[in-house]
Amino acid sequence: MAWWAEGMNAVLRKPMTVAEFLAWEARQDMRHDFDGFRPVAMTGGTDAHATIQLNLPSALHARLRGGPYRPYGSDMKAEIAGRVRYPDAMIVCAPVSPAMIVMTEPRVVFEILSQSTANVDLVDKNAEYRATPSIQCHVILQQTHAAAIVFTRKRADWVTDIVTGKGAILQLPEVGIEVSLAELYVDVSLADSASRE
Repeated sequence: MAWWAEGMNAVLRKPMTVAEFLAWEARQDMRHDFDGFRPVAMTGGTDAHATIQLNLPSALHARLRGGPYRPYGSDMKAEIAGRVRYPDAMIVCAPVSPAMIVMTEPRVVFEILSQSTANVDLVDKNAEYRATPSIQCHVILQQTHAAAIVFTRKRADWVTDIVTGKGAILQLPEVGIEVSLAELYVDVSLADSASRE
């Protein structure tokens, strides 16, 4: 019995499991998140989003190459609290099997805040990341300003910090690196450029 018909106007008969979603998505042309109930199509982003999305894994890879942690870009899935997400980037502990198609224990996850998905990024995904014990840090990057909201796990609590300005440094002690916001926002036209450079 098909849990999710292949057409755009299909009706979901009952919630999918993660395994059913992964099997279904493997047959699709587009990527989808899985919200714990049904597939959610991933939509296109802005130039700023795409540019930050390119800069981020490049900056992470340069710092983590050869060490115990591996960075991934937005093409790698993560299973998070019974859902499947495509973070804009994530860092996991190596070694990882070459055949893996979904990461189950990311340590740091990154999202680039989009106006159309702000509620999901700030509320839903944040709750999912907090409910995933392996995740020690969740970073949300702004598109219009060189700024990051950083949620860090401190024992049973989460601490929030805001890092702002192109001269600022994003500290990631969970994986032993730091990254300048200037590097993440190369070639991005920012609303705050004139006042912060």
